[in-house]
Amino acid sequence: MRNAGLAVRTEGWYEKQERIGYSQTSSLLTEWKKLEDLEFLNEVSCVPLQQCLRHLQTAFTNFWAKRSKYPNFKKKRNGGSAEFTKSAFKWRDGRLFLAKCKEPLNIVWSRFLPQDCYPSTVTVKLDPSGRWFVSILVKDPSINPLPKTGKQLGIDVGITSLITTSNEEKVANPKQFNRLYKKLRRKQKALSRKTKGSNNRYKACLEVAQVYAQIKDARTDFLHKLTTKLVRDNDLIAIEGLAIKNMVKNHKLAKSISDASAA
Repeated sequence: MRNAGLAVRTEGWYEKQERIGYSQTSSLLTEWKKLEDLEFLNEVSCVPLQQCLRHLQTAFTNFWAKRSKYPNFKKKRNGGSAEFTKSAFKWRDGRLFLAKCKEPLNIVWSRFLPQDCYPSTVTVKLDPSGRWFVSILVKDPSINPLPKTGKQLGIDVGITSLITTSNEEKVANPKQFNRLYKKLRRKQKALSRKTKGSNNRYKACLEVAQVYAQIKDARTDFLHKLTTKLVRDNDLIAIEGLAIKNMVKNHKLAKSISDASAA
């Protein structure tokens, strides 16, 4: 849906110098559903489709305001997401029903929702490794500000030591990429031997993506635990600003910089 809307808006701008907004693409949605190759759009609720077009409008708004680059087309292999607002899902007895789905989603909960909290938005996401995630937005009135500690902390980011604090404490870089590098290289070699367009190549791509997902999850887990501790122990934290995107252009250091979780 995003790619269809982006194609129409791009064509309108480059061929007719015409700005096509959300209202026009929303009107086109009805016509797209009638096309033979887009009939599958009728199988899902219109809410996530409309939300996708709204997000595209936001991307263009940021582009015209020079806050971001021109929106890109999304690739199917990179996964995707769908956002459902209150009118497109039901929350009943701890079970989640999406619009046009007869059965509730079979969810393995990472955490349970607070009592007496009703979701306001549900986002279903597919990542490149083939894993499905459900993100549920709720307002929890039981959350209170952390108690003040009266402490302040400065942080210097590095490669050998992930961070060095103003208290002269150092946190070593766990180097998650190096830990899984051999496994990743083995999967990538297997992928290179597969015929393009074959089912075996698709399976090999998933296996490579799964290794990358393991690396990402390990980095995220370590970083969340570290930052949670820092936030709970300090009232004010100052950290140096780094242009990571520019730094990774150095091919000799790119892997080491990327492997630093703080990057």
